[in-house]
Amino acid sequence: MFKLFFEDFNPQDHLFWWLFIAFFFAFIIAYTTFPTVIYISKQKQLMDEPGGRSMHKNTTPTLGGISIYFSLIVVMTIVGAFLNTKTLVLVMGGLTILFFMGLKDDLTIISPIKKLFGQLLAAGLLIVFTDTRILGFSSIMGVNELPYWISIAFTLFVYVLIINAYNLIDGVDGLAGSIALGVCLVFTYLFVDAGKLSLATLAIALVGSLLAYLRFNFSGKNKIFMGDTGTMVVGFLLAFFTISFINLAQTDSSSVYFRYAPVLAFALLFYPLIDTLRVFFLRIVIYKKSPFAADRKHIHHKYLFFGFTHAQTTLLIASFNVIIVFLTFFIAIEYDLTLNRQILLLMVYGSYLYLIPVFFKWLFKTF
Repeated sequence: MFKLFFEDFNPQDHLFWWLFIAFFFAFIIAYTTFPTVIYISKQKQLMDEPGGRSMHKNTTPTLGGISIYFSLIVVMTIVGAFLNTKTLVLVMGGLTILFFMGLKDDLTIISPIKKLFGQLLAAGLLIVFTDTRILGFSSIMGVNELPYWISIAFTLFVYVLIINAYNLIDGVDGLAGSIALGVCLVFTYLFVDAGKLSLATLAIALVGSLLAYLRFNFSGKNKIFMGDTGTMVVGFLLAFFTISFINLAQTDSSSVYFRYAPVLAFALLFYPLIDTLRVFFLRIVIYKKSPFAADRKHIHHKYLFFGFTHAQTTLLIASFNVIIVFLTFFIAIEYDLTLNRQILLLMVYGSYLYLIPVFFKWLFKTF
């Protein structure tokens, strides 16, 4: 009976329930394993101390990425028989490499060079064996198609950029999880619309894991951070989704996103990317120090400095991210603007939205 069921079952015929089950399994597995990770972290004193770029006041477990990784691997193993097994296996391999790199960094600290090597290795596996890469710049600065090796090198750069940009925003309760949650919901819709069930299943499974994580990340008594283990895993998947979306749009000239995929992808990850650009500029140009030195120069730190709570900061930034995404999608589809102009517009209204609460708080304190 089971053999006949598995032979005849097609997830596309039961799309809603398929995605719901992937979401549900990921949520339940993560939700039930977080308390164990918290307990072991406290017993073994595997805690994050206040200081650096973090703004918390108490020692807190910082291995939340273990539960996120475990839930995703279990879901991918269960559903893999019905989906694109090659892609899932390679994603699992990349996630495993970064999981152990992040775990070691959370426990003992590793050098940036070793982390970079792990990120390049994980990304390289996917790029080479699935040929999922950014094929060109879609006429940005007049550049369309890229030569093969330059395309690979640029795609590797985008992976590293997104993974590390995501890691840098994990300094306020709920912020990293909320941003990733919203982005994954959009990617789930985009991949379903494109008929890419494997990618949609991965995206909705990550939504389930992140929803469980946010429940504990916002907790007063059982708080946990995702740590580098989590930001490596989640950042890697966000990069993979972003590059897959761009690749799908660039290889299908009939797609509504064919001309606009890069700006739409930029909008989805606008906050981590623009915040990283801003912080790196301040560190290198203004303060003359390493761009990777921990400090409190991020936009979310400014919110806290001017009196916003962690919850208010997360709510504002996550809400602005949603507004930016919808506004960018609307402009891209409704107005016949060049991609260069759309990116310029995004930089203007995106930066304005993120900085205006700080500006008004500054005016209130000044007057």
